[in-house]
Amino acid sequence: MRAHATDAMGRRFLISIGVTFAILIAEVAGGFWTGSLALLSDAAHVFMDVFALALSYLALRLSSLPADDRHTYGYHRLEVLAALVNGVTLGAIAVGIFTESWQRWQHPQPVKSLEMLAIAAVGLGANLVVVYVLGGRHGHDDRDAGARSVEREDLNVRSAFLHVVGDAVSSVGVIVAALILWRTGWTWVDPLMSVLIGTLILVSSWRVLKGSLHILVEGVPEGLSLGTIGQTMDGIPGVLGVHDLHVWSLCSGHVALSAHVVTGSQSQVENDAVMSGIKGRLSSFGIEHTTIQFESAACGQGPGLPLTVAKGAE
Repeated sequence: MRAHATDAMGRRFLISIGVTFAILIAEVAGGFWTGSLALLSDAAHVFMDVFALALSYLALRLSSLPADDRHTYGYHRLEVLAALVNGVTLGAIAVGIFTESWQRWQHPQPVKSLEMLAIAAVGLGANLVVVYVLGGRHGHDDRDAGARSVEREDLNVRSAFLHVVGDAVSSVGVIVAALILWRTGWTWVDPLMSVLIGTLILVSSWRVLKGSLHILVEGVPEGLSLGTIGQTMDGIPGVLGVHDLHVWSLCSGHVALSAHVVTGSQSQVENDAVMSGIKGRLSSFGIEHTTIQFESAACGQGPGLPLTVAKGAE
């Protein structure tokens, strides 16, 4: 990650943390004033937003530290770990909302609906400001791959973004519930709206957890095909075969590759040309960090590619 990009996103996080903390104070005070458990529940959600934003900001700063002799890839994985923690907290918030909804369904309580509406509206406005600040660029990095475009996402920033979006949706739900309560007095609307909000948050949690776990187990990045990459490398003049091919993500947007490439008995000049061709092809997939071992004959280490036919066997 470039330093200026990290600084710009860091400023976005600091602004978002400040605005979100102000929402937290307002909703806690408003919840006690109006007697609204919905507002206090949303305040708990906002508190988790503050936690998620602070955690994401810390991970963003640490991930920009240079590599050292004990962490040769740097600290990029901290972004993924922060996304994992944020995904878990999103799930915990959803479970808490479901539990509280069940309690409120069984034991309805009177609420000052107009006051609740006013505070929720202010909270929604502030949430939309934070969504705009973070959403200006929340981790998208589109790379041209010739006829295809592979999208990279910073899971850490995305998970924090989803926290705030979830809270904005919660504020909308509180506003709708307050309006219906004000006009009809139907107390069951409040827990019903909470269940809908909790479901949306749970879906967001699953998406973040799925993406972060896929990176942590070193899966092939979404949008990339191991077979296609192997066939592309195998199609370069001078390459007789490719095996022991691995493609994984260091973090979102940082893809690494290692492979054994059979070139036969060629000169250093010829191998340099092959290496240049391989790197050029791989860059079209968004792969910049490569470790490639040239061999005069297949060493037998690692599997071959089921979709690639070694030229030497034709």
